[in-house]
Amino acid sequence: MPRYKQYSSRSKRRNRSRRRPRVLKPGADARLKSVFAGIGTPPSREFSPDPFQIDALAAIRRTDCLVTAPTGAGKTWIAERAIARIHATGGRCWYACPLKALSNAKYAEFSAIFGAENVGILTGDHRQNPDAPIIVGTTEILRNQLYDAMHRGVSLSTDFVILDEAHFLGDEERGVVWEEIMIYLPSRIPLLLLSATIGNAGQISDWLAKIRSRPCTVIEETVRPVSLYPLFFHPSGTLQPLLAPAKSDIRRKSLDKKVNQFLKTRPKRGRALFHRSPPFGDILRILQKYDLLPAIFFLKSRADCDRALESCRDRLITDSRRRQIRQQMARYLEQTPHIARHRQRWYLEEAAVGAHHSGQLPSWKLVLEGLMTQGLLDAVFATSTVAAGVNFPARTIVFFNSDRFNGKEFLPLTATELHQMTGRAGRRGMDNIGFALLIPDKFMDIRLIGQLLQSPPSAVISQIKINFSMVLNLLLSHTPAQIEELLQKSFANYLIGQSSTPQGALDGQLYLWQDFLRHLNFLRIPVMCRLKMN
Repeated sequence: MPRYKQYSSRSKRRNRSRRRPRVLKPGADARLKSVFAGIGTPPSREFSPDPFQIDALAAIRRTDCLVTAPTGAGKTWIAERAIARIHATGGRCWYACPLKALSNAKYAEFSAIFGAENVGILTGDHRQNPDAPIIVGTTEILRNQLYDAMHRGVSLSTDFVILDEAHFLGDEERGVVWEEIMIYLPSRIPLLLLSATIGNAGQISDWLAKIRSRPCTVIEETVRPVSLYPLFFHPSGTLQPLLAPAKSDIRRKSLDKKVNQFLKTRPKRGRALFHRSPPFGDILRILQKYDLLPAIFFLKSRADCDRALESCRDRLITDSRRRQIRQQMARYLEQTPHIARHRQRWYLEEAAVGAHHSGQLPSWKLVLEGLMTQGLLDAVFATSTVAAGVNFPARTIVFFNSDRFNGKEFLPLTATELHQMTGRAGRRGMDNIGFALLIPDKFMDIRLIGQLLQSPPSAVISQIKINFSMVLNLLLSHTPAQIEELLQKSFANYLIGQSSTPQGALDGQLYLWQDFLRHLNFLRIPVMCRLKMN
């Protein structure tokens, strides 16, 4: 009996220790000393465009142009100069973005450059100055305007179209929108595509040239403007290199030996590293100690982003920083007084942290984006929205998961998605080096991330797939003849033709239309049955 009591006591102590929050002690592997010594701001110098930017501007004067370059390389500068040339001659421009947040950022940016009277915005949340010569909006709005123009038998009222984040062509949920724009846009209107690195840019260019009857030049840049250093966060609080130094005869780096050792001794896969949720306040304290702020934390859900703020309640910022934030907040409140009582305002003003996700009020997201862009926040807890081009300046990006929610389920990250996230690390002209910090929590496959960091970008494929939902959606806005034309010109059709013999290509090109008719006839049968019964 005493023995049983002794065992029970030890067991209780062990269970209590498991429930006790882990205390993180800041530390850094000695090998990082020379890396951290490189942290700083590059010397200021007069802006000089890179060769790929100059080449792109020259190309868009005579052809369509697809620019594929790492995030932060300066693709927006190309768009600004191209818009300025069209605007100077009295022309009209359309800048299409995948997200409302990115549209808001570009609207503010272009208003400052070209004057607020010359720039309008069209999103589901924001409609202002819709007849302006320069329009910024979501891609769906541009697609709908193309629908309206075709229905009325007129041409779209613009002289130049820019599709930002063009790799969304391969997005499972929304890629068809990008594809429709590329198909329906009149060939008289030059098209500039801006994208993160794409594995099959040449295929996309050839397809566009075929369906638009005008050449499409590919301008490719592969070098990051700010070098990236991947870090590993040991559960003790110690920062370590994620990857081992490359050997002279091997181009691909392996995981660092200490990371491999952790993988051999880590708890059973699927068990959370932290009690309840990560101690974000402690993690920020460690990042601050080694001058790795500001940071963007990519989290799984909106709820995770909001909960992360709670763990930063004890975080203190300097009085001068607090005054700066409050002064800027006062300016925002003059324009949008209804956000004065936002439940997360305290975290912005007192802890210099915020949560950014699709569940926030549009006006609140504008405030958050403005403060981060001005360098007034130390951290933003965000869903993957921020990865898609919003210009948040950050020295470090932090991620806990190796998967991403696609609207239906969680799937492993692709190389392109990870490059998009890490592209936010390191600010051109503001940082000598950017950091990607991997924290090995419950849903993190460390080996996968190590591979993806060194993998080439993924190929973009067409998302036109014939199913009942697509058949019904197409019939809402297209006649059967228009649908047949859409399928014939689709990127999916082009890829079928590229992967087959001449006869097989012909059969493949007929397949999409025949598959559409099969689905349509299946839907018609119940209708005909009901008509006969009546």
